[in-house]
Amino acid sequence: MTDEQYMEYALNLAKKGEGHVAPNPMVGAVIVKNGRIIGEGYHEKYGEAHAEVNAIQRAIEAVEGATIYVTLEPCAHYGKTPPCAQLLIDSKIKRVVIGCLDPNRLVGGQGVQMLKEAGLSVTVGVLQNECEKINEIFMHYITQKQPFVIMKTAMTLDGKIASVTGDSKWITGSKAREQVHKLRHRVSGIMVGIETVLVDNPFLSCRIPGGVHPIRLIVDSKLRVPLDANVLNNQEQQKTIVATTNLCDKNKQKALEEKGIEVVCFPHQEGQVNLKTWICWLGERKIDSILLEGGSTLNFSMLKEGLVHRIETYIAPKILGGNQAPTPVGGEGFKQMIDAIYLREMQVKTVGEDLWICAKVAGKGD
Repeated sequence: MTDEQYMEYALNLAKKGEGHVAPNPMVGAVIVKNGRIIGEGYHEKYGEAHAEVNAIQRAIEAVEGATIYVTLEPCAHYGKTPPCAQLLIDSKIKRVVIGCLDPNRLVGGQGVQMLKEAGLSVTVGVLQNECEKINEIFMHYITQKQPFVIMKTAMTLDGKIASVTGDSKWITGSKAREQVHKLRHRVSGIMVGIETVLVDNPFLSCRIPGGVHPIRLIVDSKLRVPLDANVLNNQEQQKTIVATTNLCDKNKQKALEEKGIEVVCFPHQEGQVNLKTWICWLGERKIDSILLEGGSTLNFSMLKEGLVHRIETYIAPKILGGNQAPTPVGGEGFKQMIDAIYLREMQVKTVGEDLWICAKVAGKGD
């Protein structure tokens, strides 16, 4: 097998940590000796052993003189665990093949430097794009200290997210909905505005076997959320945080807090929650990623503030019509085409009966 094939094997191992390691990166490691894989591992849970540690501990023979393939640069600092670079040196690994460098300022090439100074052969950049892509969220969060936001929408072919009566179950088919729940498992938080809560009364849970529920994040400037709303239930299994303003009803705030709901009150910005302040606050809470599921007003506000990084849209082969039927992005809208939000690196595929479009947000007029 080639370096690329071993690295691909390590990448597949890394993906097993999806949903369990945030805000840490997903990392996989494979140890090869005399053309055979003698050890493998991945980072399985936040705060626990890193991929290199697991691979060495599970090796079926001595790793001295072996080559290790690791998707991300081994750490060189003490965090919740000791530095992996030193472990590789102490284990007398001969060669280290690295997918991509770690942008964390505590690592940032120091792992590679430590390995080289100890006399190990180091190769960097094998399947680099693929290794960076699986940790797109980590790469953003560790450098920006703010969550990576994915806006998810589902609409009919004529661009409606619900009928004129508000009916939206279901726009897309079962395959698309299953893929969305896999995405919910992947992210740390799921965010909606108060109108979505009032109209749809969603649970915002992850309904796949073994899935991890994201933290529910509700934007509600005046605390209109009903005390019996589904998003307020099962706090033991799925936490809810409500962002509001100093315009809120303090008695309602007290009632929510008595139910175990965390209420965060910000100074209002023209009567609304300051979204940039809210997103920064979430970053400080180590929420590295958010799935934004609307509604249309909140979607526009997040886009306008430059807080959305990727958009995933599902288009169903259905027509609803209706001048008053809502669209994925509402709000005040942009006045000129030059102000439109531009997208790049677009991907398109079918998911069951629906069309899936994914693209990165380039910004206004880019």
